[in-house]
Amino acid sequence: MSTILRLDCSPAGAAAQSARAADLLVDRLLLGAPATTVRRRELGVAPPPWADMAFVCGMFAVGQPGAADLSGIAVSEALIGELEATDVLVIATPMHNFTVPAPLKAWIDQVVRIGRTFRSTPQGKVGLLRDRPAHVVVACGGYLGPPPRQPDFLSPYLRHVLATIGIHDVRFHMLEGLGRGDAAREAAMTGFREAIAAIGA
Repeated sequence: MSTILRLDCSPAGAAAQSARAADLLVDRLLLGAPATTVRRRELGVAPPPWADMAFVCGMFAVGQPGAADLSGIAVSEALIGELEATDVLVIATPMHNFTVPAPLKAWIDQVVRIGRTFRSTPQGKVGLLRDRPAHVVVACGGYLGPPPRQPDFLSPYLRHVLATIGIHDVRFHMLEGLGRGDAAREAAMTGFREAIAAIGA
């Protein structure tokens, strides 16, 4: 039995455009594997803690003689364990100020951990997690591209940071123009449905 980990990153929760699109995507994924378990975290409603000093101390105390207090990385361990048990990752997120929203960044900072999910080498960082498909559904209020359209720092950043921990099979589903009225929103959703039609078939 396989597992899908779904991360919803909008403060609007289930009402968010990214969440509605992710509903359709997960339904398509389940067509090919109906026994799949879906685990959902609403990061936008209940974000992980920031990587504070307790996190830093715990991270560097792992494996050290006499290390007693690792409570600062307890959440990190739980989130990493959840990711390790996942066969498909689905991230449903808005684009905030051209990049990832704060709750998603907090999750990234908890799971991208030296010595745990990646190691540093003279040739660069090497991911320690196995690769798996990752689908990123991105809700954009405007349109992406060169000026005067808005820039996109979200997708290159996520592609790079997921590769850092070993996840290279990343597929982006961009819903653009969602803040431009009903017609633009419907056009974006129609394009999205067409794009995912082959998934799970």
